[in-house]
Amino acid sequence: MKISEMRGQSAGDLNEHILELRREQFSLRMQKAQDGSAKTHEFKRVRREIARAQTVLAEKSKQGGSK
Repeated sequence: MKISEMRGQSAGDLNEHILELRREQFSLRMQKAQDGSAKTHEFKRVRREIARAQTVLAEKSKQGGSK
C-alpha cells in the first residue's frame, strides 16, 4: 500500500493494517524456520510497510495533539 493511501485511512484502519502485517511477518518467519524456502524479499517489504504505517500514525497523532 502506498503512503498516500495510508494517509487517507483512519487510525483504526491503520492499526488493523499493522496487525495484519505483523501476522504476515510472523507467518514468513515460521515458513523460514520450517523449510527454509521463504521469500526473503518479502521480509524487507513487510518490515518497511509496517514502518510506513507507524509513521503515518505518528503524523496523525501529532496533528490531533496540536489542534
